[in-house]
Amino acid sequence: MKLGEPTLDQLHIFIAVAEHGSFGGAAKAMGRAVSAVSYGIAQLEAQLALSLFDREGSRRPVLTPEGEGLLAEARAVVDGVDALLAKARSLHAGQEPSLTLVIDVMVPGEVAARVLGNFRRMFPTCALTLRIEGLGAVAACLIEGGADLAIGGPVIGDHPALERQAVGELDLVPVAAPSHPLARPDVAPGESRRHLQLVLTDRSPLTEGREFSVLSPLTWRLGDLGAKHSLLKEGLGWGNMPLGMVAGDLASGALVELDLPEKPGAHYGLSALWRRDTRLGPAASWLVDAFRDGLGD
Repeated sequence: MKLGEPTLDQLHIFIAVAEHGSFGGAAKAMGRAVSAVSYGIAQLEAQLALSLFDREGSRRPVLTPEGEGLLAEARAVVDGVDALLAKARSLHAGQEPSLTLVIDVMVPGEVAARVLGNFRRMFPTCALTLRIEGLGAVAACLIEGGADLAIGGPVIGDHPALERQAVGELDLVPVAAPSHPLARPDVAPGESRRHLQLVLTDRSPLTEGREFSVLSPLTWRLGDLGAKHSLLKEGLGWGNMPLGMVAGDLASGALVELDLPEKPGAHYGLSALWRRDTRLGPAASWLVDAFRDGLGD
C-alpha cells in the first residue's frame, strides 16, 4: 500500500484535536472553522490509511490505538520544523548558529552552571560547545581558532590578537591541611620553600617557562584543580586555591588558610576574551554580560 505524505498543517490539526479533545476546541484554538479541522483530519487519515479518532458513541473524538501511536511522532515532526524555523529566524537576526566557549578552571562552578543554564533557555537554537581549561590554555584556544569566546585569567596579559573585557575577580588564598607544618603560627620567612607546593600547571606554549605564585622549588604540577584540592586536604602539600572553592573546608577545619610572610595569595582577575578579528554576536555578548553579573554577586 502506498501511503500519502501528510502536510505540516494536517499534523498541527491532528495535535490540536488530541490536545483540546474536540474538533470545536481545536478550531477555536487555531482560529479555523470546525469544518476545516474536520476536513484536515479526514485528509490525514486518508493519507495514512488509518483511523486516528474514534467518533462513534461519543460527541468527543477519542484517539484510536493507531492515533495514540502516531501522536508522539507527529509532535516530534512539528517540533523539529519549529526548531528549524526558529534557527532560521535567529540567523536572519544575526544570532550565531553555534558558539564555542572556553572557561577558566578557576571560574566557580556554581556561577558557570547558572549562566549556562540561563543561556540554554535564552538561546535554544545556538549550539554551544563548552571547554574547561587552565591558565594560558584558555587564551590559546582563541588564538588557535578553536573557540569563539573565553572567560579567562590574567596570565596572558594584553596579547595583541585578543580583545579583553574585565568581568570580575577571585580571591586566591594559600591553604594546607591543619596538620601541615606551615599551618602553625609565626612561620619564618622562607619556610614555604622547604615544603612541597601543589601547582596548577599550564599546558599552553603561550606561557611556557613562566611561573605563577610558585615559591617552592619542590612542586607537583597538576592539570586538574579538583585533584589539587583533594591532595591539599590529604596534607600532601600546600598551595593557592580560589577562596570560594575552599570556603567550606576552611569553615569545617579540613583546610586552614596559611599566614605566610611572602603573602602568596592574590586577586585573580577574570576577563571575557575574544579575537580582535571577530565580532561578538548576540549570544556571545549575552554571555559576557551574564558572567560579569554572576561573578559580581
